[in-house]
Amino acid sequence: MAGLDDLYQELILDHYRRPRHRGTLAHPAIIVDQHNPLCGDELHVTVCLDGDRITEIAHTGEGCSISQASASMMSDAIVGHTTGEALELIEHFRQVMHREVQADEDQLGDAVALEGVNKYPVRIKCALLSWMALKDGLLTRMVDQQESR
Repeated sequence: MAGLDDLYQELILDHYRRPRHRGTLAHPAIIVDQHNPLCGDELHVTVCLDGDRITEIAHTGEGCSISQASASMMSDAIVGHTTGEALELIEHFRQVMHREVQADEDQLGDAVALEGVNKYPVRIKCALLSWMALKDGLLTRMVDQQESR
């Protein structure tokens, strides 16, 4: 098991050092900011949609290696999904972080490496920051669309 833990640690560090989808998008449909006051992590997420499908996602921010790697992993896992599928994936990740289910690598991709974070309650919020930011952005967009009808 130590070998797998080491591999997961390296994967987290790789996403932290070379984040995927880092930056901002020119004309996003969703813009959301999240802040973790407990540790100071900050995240800015922008999302482009084609109808109901997430075509692009980008993030910027500052924080610990867990929050920044998680944003990179979340971005990789989410692109190409519909907003409904994204919300299901976010819920799966939330359940993994709260030890309600085991991580499904087919769904989470590299984010499966973050499952071990659930052993450290103070770090769970770091891992969830980007996922909850995206959830907030998606839900806000859904409400706005309902109200405009």
